[in-house]
Amino acid sequence: MATPPAPPYPPRPARARAPYTGPPSYPAAPRWGFPMLAWRRPTALPGRRTGKVGPVERVRALVALAVPLLWLTAGGAGLGALAELWRYVLLAMSRDSMLSAGVVRAAEILAQVAGVVALLTGVLSAVVLVLWLLRAREAAADLAEVRPARPTWQVLVGLLTPGLNLVQAGQLLGELEHTALRLPPDRRPRPSRLVVRWWAAWAANGVLAGLTLLWGLRSSLQAQADTVLLHALTDAAAVVVAVFTIHVVRMLTGLLAPADPAGIRRQRVVRVVDAEEPLLRPPHPSSRR
Repeated sequence: MATPPAPPYPPRPARARAPYTGPPSYPAAPRWGFPMLAWRRPTALPGRRTGKVGPVERVRALVALAVPLLWLTAGGAGLGALAELWRYVLLAMSRDSMLSAGVVRAAEILAQVAGVVALLTGVLSAVVLVLWLLRAREAAADLAEVRPARPTWQVLVGLLTPGLNLVQAGQLLGELEHTALRLPPDRRPRPSRLVVRWWAAWAANGVLAGLTLLWGLRSSLQAQADTVLLHALTDAAAVVVAVFTIHVVRMLTGLLAPADPAGIRRQRVVRVVDAEEPLLRPPHPSSRR
């Protein structure tokens, strides 16, 4: 006959429950419990954004502002190129016949409005892009754990000095791309094809702008007609520069701040055309006999 073993300690007698006499009272304020602070939403928990804005977030914010301004600049410059071509056609027609005053006035107004829009949006875009470049250099240096190749004052001098900025702008973008790709610091930067194309368009636009300004100082009728045509070429080059700038800025920003996979739209394979047949596994022999 099996019996349970004896407990190592004698059982404690059951205590009788005392009747409820109300909440406890203390001779002084207890020191335990919640602190005497107002409740606020926590910001330092893992997976939550803190109040400090980093350089990468600033780069994204500046890109979101720069891209619409660049599209407006491209639109204004494109409209200005069409208006200048219209003026040039009117100048050619005026050699053989009289022109309507209303048509000439409309061409002048269209050229002036397009020039003002392109100038204002171009200046705003330049300011935002300079800030973007400074923040992007800082973010790239932090991610690559290196120091920027140039101090900030050299960057500003190279960008704001006419003539010098035609050379320095491409070099700065090449250095930024080199740092964003985490390439060795001792290796010489080699810009990508997109950056080189932007550099060539930027230099050509600057040369055309300087040539147009100098050619406009001449007083002959043929020089004035040539100035109208140079204005149209300069505006067309500005459109190319604005479009290339959008692609370069997006490319470099993507290197610094890749897109969130959760925000990318999922795609579905509908069909496969002209693909090789996949290698299938041989059928597994059945264990039943």
